[in-house]
Amino acid sequence: MKLNNKIAVVTGGSSGIGLAIAKLFSAQGAKVVITGRDIGKLQRAKQKISNTTIAIQADSSNLADLDRLFETVQQNLGKIDVLVANAAQYILAPLADFTEEMFDKQSDVNFKGTFFTVQRSLTYLRDGASIILLSSITNEKGVANHASYSATKAAIRSMARSFSAELLERKIRVNALTPGAVDTEVIEQLTSSSHEAEALRLNIAQYSPLKRLGNPDEIANGALFLASEDSSFMLGAELVLDGGLKTL
Repeated sequence: MKLNNKIAVVTGGSSGIGLAIAKLFSAQGAKVVITGRDIGKLQRAKQKISNTTIAIQADSSNLADLDRLFETVQQNLGKIDVLVANAAQYILAPLADFTEEMFDKQSDVNFKGTFFTVQRSLTYLRDGASIILLSSITNEKGVANHASYSATKAAIRSMARSFSAELLERKIRVNALTPGAVDTEVIEQLTSSSHEAEALRLNIAQYSPLKRLGNPDEIANGALFLASEDSSFMLGAELVLDGGLKTL
């Protein structure tokens, strides 16, 4: 029970990696709060985590939503021990076809949303808290059609360093969790049929030294390490879980 009685907030916790993190944190004794924009998905996710999980509808790019989120957490649970900034938009298109609307939608959630999720949480964080920012191996790897997405994830990696420097006096640790390709519902969102989705999985897997995609539970294990005292000497760093894609 590495997070026994800890209070943890996971943005974008209704599916994929965020849901896997919330489930593991709860199993490890944490009192978990998840956020998302779709209230139906949030309620279904809550049922998969625990009866004590709090689900709050909130858009990470909306500062009023963030203020309401953290005020609600404090009123119901108290100071936050672990904050996971996971909410993200995954929008892909060739550079020539990328629209301003697509750019704004992605950067508002990934860049602005992550920045202000941390900023707005500061009053509500316990000294010594752990903040985990979800990045991606595309933060330093050139991938076609990923220019906007990769830039936002590189910004998140940079924020982990800068936030750490600013929060040293409060002993708040900020680290980046950087997955490679992970098998989540995003695969279905990028395709139009189950056959296409499976073909895409197989295609992506060929680029990995392990010849497979990661699964959300593997990334959640990394989040647990960063959230717990096991990573007490880790600060402003990056935990890469990519099956060796960046290095082999």
